[in-house]
Amino acid sequence: MEDVALFHDLEALAVAVRSCQRCRLAGGRLHAVPGEGDPHAELMFVGEGPGYHEDQQGRPFVGAAGQLLDELLAALGYRRAQVFIANVVKCRPPDNREPEPDEVAACRPYLLQQLDRIDPKLVVLLGRHALNAFFPEAVISKAHGIPRKLDGRTFLPVYHPAAALRQMRLRDVLEAEFRRIPELLAASIPVAPSPAAKPAMQQLSLFG
Repeated sequence: MEDVALFHDLEALAVAVRSCQRCRLAGGRLHAVPGEGDPHAELMFVGEGPGYHEDQQGRPFVGAAGQLLDELLAALGYRRAQVFIANVVKCRPPDNREPEPDEVAACRPYLLQQLDRIDPKLVVLLGRHALNAFFPEAVISKAHGIPRKLDGRTFLPVYHPAAALRQMRLRDVLEAEFRRIPELLAASIPVAPSPAAKPAMQQLSLFG
């Protein structure tokens, strides 16, 4: 697969994403969804991929799951514009199916460059696909709520807001884990290096 250019700012990267043809998802999208928010955010969220509403608007998390995410942010005193929201894949998979490994790999350089340019203090991984993009062997039912380190960066895996909408018991769990975010941003909670860090870093080589 052809390498992705290095972009010096997020807007140039977003322009490239909107015209990207690196995988089959480009053929079925209405709009690519690069991500949005504060380019210097201390808090970044990574989800799975765009759904119907995101594909229609070209913006991340604008459907029901996005409304819940906005509520969770508001409870912490944040507005959407103060964080950065992105996805593992930037185009909607057909019929909202799960993204295929080669599709995730095609988008990986964009996501890694977003992480590098934004350099957030904390990355919240929304759901299992976001978790496995960085920690391939982790299981969301066991990993959720437990912060971990990778390449000097702190990650907090949590359940996806869409899962919390489907199962009310998960909403309480998700709300409790969001309440840990201010502590993690203040670096008051020690985080042990993840045993999955080494293979994850190898899998996430910039142009892999």
